Amino acid sequence: MAGCLHCGQDTPADKVIGDGFCCTGCEAAYNLINGLGLGRYYERRSVDPDTAPLKPDEDAAVIDYSAHVHQTKDGLSALYLMVEGIHCAACVWLIETVLGRTPGVVKARVNMTTRRLTLEWDPQLAEANSLAASIAQLGYRLVPFDPRMLGVETQKEEKELLRAMAVAGFAAGNVMLLSVSIWAGYTQGMLSVTRDMMHWLSALIVLPAVAYAGVPFFRSALSALRNRRVNMDVPISLAVILASAMSLFETINHGQHAYFDSAVTLLFFLLIGRYLDRRARGRARSAAEHMLALNAGSATVIDEAGEKHMVPPNQVPMGATVFVATGERITVDGRVSEGTSETDTSLITGETIPQPVSVGSAVFAGTVNLSAPLKIQVTAADEGTLLAEIVRMMEAAEQGRAKYVALADRVARYYAPVVHGLALITFIGWVVFSDLGWQPSLLNAIAVLIITCPCALALAVPVVQVIASGRLMRQGILIKTGTALERLAESDWVVFDKTGTLTEGRPELINADEIGPDILAKAAGLAAASKHPLAKALVRAAPKAAPVAGVREYPGQGLGLRTEAGEIRLGRRDWCGGPAVETDGPEMWFAEPGKAPVQIRFEDRLRVDAPEVVAALKAQGYGVELLSGDREAVVVKAAEGLGIERFQAQCTPADKRQRLETLANEGRKVVMVGDGLNDAPALAAAHASLSPSSAIDVSQTAADVVFQGQKLSPVLEALAVSKRADRLVKQNFALAFLYNSITIPLAVAGMITPLVAAVAMSSSSIVVIGNSLRLTRRRIKSE
Repeated sequence: MAGCLHCGQDTPADKVIGDGFCCTGCEAAYNLINGLGLGRYYERRSVDPDTAPLKPDEDAAVIDYSAHVHQTKDGLSALYLMVEGIHCAACVWLIETVLGRTPGVVKARVNMTTRRLTLEWDPQLAEANSLAASIAQLGYRLVPFDPRMLGVETQKEEKELLRAMAVAGFAAGNVMLLSVSIWAGYTQGMLSVTRDMMHWLSALIVLPAVAYAGVPFFRSALSALRNRRVNMDVPISLAVILASAMSLFETINHGQHAYFDSAVTLLFFLLIGRYLDRRARGRARSAAEHMLALNAGSATVIDEAGEKHMVPPNQVPMGATVFVATGERITVDGRVSEGTSETDTSLITGETIPQPVSVGSAVFAGTVNLSAPLKIQVTAADEGTLLAEIVRMMEAAEQGRAKYVALADRVARYYAPVVHGLALITFIGWVVFSDLGWQPSLLNAIAVLIITCPCALALAVPVVQVIASGRLMRQGILIKTGTALERLAESDWVVFDKTGTLTEGRPELINADEIGPDILAKAAGLAAASKHPLAKALVRAAPKAAPVAGVREYPGQGLGLRTEAGEIRLGRRDWCGGPAVETDGPEMWFAEPGKAPVQIRFEDRLRVDAPEVVAALKAQGYGVELLSGDREAVVVKAAEGLGIERFQAQCTPADKRQRLETLANEGRKVVMVGDGLNDAPALAAAHASLSPSSAIDVSQTAADVVFQGQKLSPVLEALAVSKRADRLVKQNFALAFLYNSITIPLAVAGMITPLVAAVAMSSSSIVVIGNSLRLTRRRIKSE
């Protein structure tokens, strides 16, 4: 292990580049800083091409990047690429520097975290393939990727609401200043001419603002009415339009009262809530969209002449031969036609240990080739792959969940027609049974609409959600969907995944005492040459062990080191000569010439509080179940250690989803807790779902709740807070209806003006908010 000359990062001896660098970026930066320039860097690399981080024969595919070029509004060409092989910030600097010095390049930015390159250039001065080739010559692999298609509609809606909110807020602030002047003028002898001028100025500000900012509500209300139903936006739209129209009528006829301020202020505050709601949903875009990124790469197809061509997965023909380099994600389903390696199938099956593959083995899109290059004969691509099937299952599950109607919307189905009916009855009653004209009668009807405007009702759920979400967020628990708390409160069954959920998600050595320090050090020295998860765990267990030079990796078997006495081996049981004995956990074997092989056992440890959380859930009356894609022996051991009686091993994504559907048909409201790609369809299909922050992006997106930390206790906290929040929501509805039962008769009787109605409506909202704030003051006990 030696430190990089530029960044100082420790680098294994067999990974050192050039004269002592961890990556090509550090080498170039070092030469430039020391006055040697990039010329020295290119000169040495042209003489010694083996220093490239990717082998030339594995990267020789002919790639046509021009097919992935997009045109910007400025007439520039744009290309989005995933850059493989980025090691540190120096790599980012090198790529941006080389591209920045190329004539015609306007923008070249590399995100080190996501490894995405955004490239824009003048098409008259440069072309895509030459720009990509300049980066490929540095030793980096480029894969086309287009992020623009993700969340386009969500972003468009967010921008529309933000613009509407800005317009309504500007209008509300200015009209309120004019209204204060009018109110003060009532007691200070303001002339009618001055009052009319103030009203006309208010009208000039409010009417265009309402016409623009009210579009989201008006459009929703019209859509509901076309479908012969009503929603919350119908009374909101009607109240805003009638208040504005009546205020304009009053202004034209030199009336004393106008309610422009009430209309636009109501619109402004409602837009704030609507924008925040859409913003939260935008952060939780469709999980199926994010999953498509796993298949966003290209497949390297070998033609009849033996040449390699990189094409999108949807253009790969059946029966074609696809080349998959070491460390590359497989983009098609097929069978291995040449090569022996191991694949990381954890995203599909949840199995923690890489699976060996050889000629004839089935491989699937979304898995990663770990040990050696493979040639695969394609049996399915694009929409026919197992990954695409998982996407379809998730989409079906999400559509099912989308039909779930929030409590406030269910109440609105009955609330809105009653409100409209009362306003109409008030108007007709005053016109028919009194001497008042239509104008005062309409004012009474508007007062009914305003005083029954569903602000308190609309706040009943969102305020509790905001407070509950804030409480949970301070504990590292993120609520991602609007109905998550309501569904969590209804749940009565909890289903856990094992790997990465009940366990920590990484293997740890458990028999170091049996092995002995000498053998452990030797084995760790060999393991330092491998990226295998068990090899990494072995190195973690013996951090002081020195890496050994000359180690050879046998794909699918293990590591070998030739010595005068013979070959030392670290790897599979049969390859190292271990006895044929059944094991209940992951293992490696270490064998020296003339000595009995030694078993090295590992275990994916349970989260520290997992037994306590399971016991607490059972004590609270929840049914607890374990569904895992791992092996039978491993799942049985975990279930027994946790006291879970119901469990199932070797589950596919379809098996997990099917089990949740079976429970739902039995009347169970299931909470799914999982972290892997194989859990994503189940997370989307469950009544409610939680995922740890260590989960892959797809699972986090599919889940309703994401929690941080190494403990499982956030599951208990989320369930307890949801039940308390559910009670507060029901109390808020009761308070809102109590307010309406008192104020509506007064408004119908003509005893409340629209101005007083607006004040009463605001007071009811304050009461609801105050009740909701109790969620922050009371310590919630698990029930």
